[in-house]
Amino acid sequence: MRICIVGAGAIGAYLGAALAEGGADVTLIARGPHLAAMRERGLRLRIGGEERVAHLNVTESAAEAGPQDYVIITLKAHSVPAMVDAMQPLLGPETAVVPAINGLPWWYFYGLAGDYGNRRLETVDPGGRQWDGLGPERVIGCVVYPACEVVEPGVVQHIEGDRFTLGEPSGERTERASALSRAMIAGGLKAPVRPRIRDDIWVKVWGNLAFNPISALTHATLDVIATDPGTRAVARAMMLEAQAAAEALGVRFAIDVDQRIAGAAAVGAHRTSMLQDLTQGRPMEIDALVASVQEVARIVAKPTPTIDLVLALLRQRAAIADADLG
Repeated sequence: MRICIVGAGAIGAYLGAALAEGGADVTLIARGPHLAAMRERGLRLRIGGEERVAHLNVTESAAEAGPQDYVIITLKAHSVPAMVDAMQPLLGPETAVVPAINGLPWWYFYGLAGDYGNRRLETVDPGGRQWDGLGPERVIGCVVYPACEVVEPGVVQHIEGDRFTLGEPSGERTERASALSRAMIAGGLKAPVRPRIRDDIWVKVWGNLAFNPISALTHATLDVIATDPGTRAVARAMMLEAQAAAEALGVRFAIDVDQRIAGAAAVGAHRTSMLQDLTQGRPMEIDALVASVQEVARIVAKPTPTIDLVLALLRQRAAIADADLG
């Protein structure tokens, strides 16, 4: 089984090492000092107080990697459209594409029953670059739960989690999804195949939508946001607005909003990915985590006053950060 990880930063490198441990033929596509360090010394992965070294195929060239059975994309959502052309050499006639990316995915409406089927999300796929260049028919959905961090080039610290939930947009249990699940499990990961992957996506988005932007605006950690009465109320209002939009599309939430917030509080003093990006001078995933939910709510005619307010503040915060860097 040939698997290419495009964007082998923290999550991609962690996943690639696990798949290789399970026997898959894995290629990591990376760049810069991280790529150079992995080439020279291997990938150093720190898990549970131990450090292990994985020697994987690493390159910055999709053409060098060639056609794959699976292409797993672990880039930030806003980075993917510009990479579509570069990924073409990885795509053979039967290649499956697995966007392991936070937020609502560009393929969300593919094959969806009812009035909203095959709509495109402009916020995460401007001009339909991914829809046209990768093809929604190739997609296996994926929800990423682990948290990892590149602590120095070539060195990845695993923080928590080992689950990658998979699912076909159609809800079918296909052999291609099952085979990928088996490969992940062989590498020590949890990889359930779900019949309603969009439900799983929304439970993850539910928290990211609220906790990430509030953390970027306040610099508070997850436990504080989820327990302080003021920020908890803002997060809860955003989540209820998102829930109404999702349920209009047939999504079922297995837990209620207060259980989801309690789960976030239990994680502890965690700095969200958006806060990490802001403090390290990287672009924040505003469109994938927040604006995409607003776009979906507009499609199903559900109001989002709290999301609108927080999104406006977040965009201004990002503009100021960009100006400071410039």
